[in-house]
Amino acid sequence: MTAAAGSNVTLIGMPGSGKSTIGVVLAKRMNLQFVDTDLIIQTTQQRTLQQIMDADGFDKFCQIEESAVLTLDVDHHVIATGGSVCYGSEGMAHLKSLGKVVFLKTSLQTLEKRLSNMATRGIALKPGQTLEGLFHERNALYTQYADLTIDCDGLNVERISEQIEAGLAPPSP
Repeated sequence: MTAAAGSNVTLIGMPGSGKSTIGVVLAKRMNLQFVDTDLIIQTTQQRTLQQIMDADGFDKFCQIEESAVLTLDVDHHVIATGGSVCYGSEGMAHLKSLGKVVFLKTSLQTLEKRLSNMATRGIALKPGQTLEGLFHERNALYTQYADLTIDCDGLNVERISEQIEAGLAPPSP
């Protein structure tokens, strides 16, 4: 299968929703390779996400992220994206052309518990934006782009991976 045939699974969702962690487990379960676009950005930029945000700001960060996504030419991969990938319509169209897009939906309360390191995590926030504001803004975009949405609250990584696999399985005849 080639990349154009849609052999990839892309994970989207808020920072702290588990995209990278679930992505590794899902890739093993589905016998796929794994790629994390945040790591691609850090490698190509030779800086952490937070350093990019601090030095270049929100808009430039989103441009860098979309450029990194547009360079992806993979097949048989689980792709973990950064939470702000949803702001790039070209990048999202590219990801959808590579395969199915799965939204890992997590409640604001769960994210607040998980994200104790907001100031250093490299989260793309607009000046003055709160986590709650970010949550509502992005969830609408994630929902728009998702082929499959998994409600992750109260589920462990294995159970989320099982639900993704079941949701992506072709219907039985």
